[in-house]
Amino acid sequence: MEPGQVIIRPIVSEKTYVLAEAGKYTFRVHERAHKTQIRQAIEQLFDVRVAEVRTSSVKSKPKRRGYTSGETRRWKKAVVELAAGDTIPIFGPGLEASE
Repeated sequence: MEPGQVIIRPIVSEKTYVLAEAGKYTFRVHERAHKTQIRQAIEQLFDVRVAEVRTSSVKSKPKRRGYTSGETRRWKKAVVELAAGDTIPIFGPGLEASE
């Protein structure tokens, strides 16, 4: 699997910005990617050293629209902790949404 296929997109929320200040970055990853593939993809794409990778599966939620009911997709997320001194610029200061 190519690094661009393993890492789908960064997850941007208040919680992930707090984690980013501590050197932990959150990404949506391919459902079948394992920790070694995630580590290699982050190191290749962002030229940083990864200290630790934690993964979790996000369960689907029930949704309704009128009489039609269904579920959201399930997906996998990874919290990547970088080695001391390394940062990923997409989570840097000044990149918040403008008002």
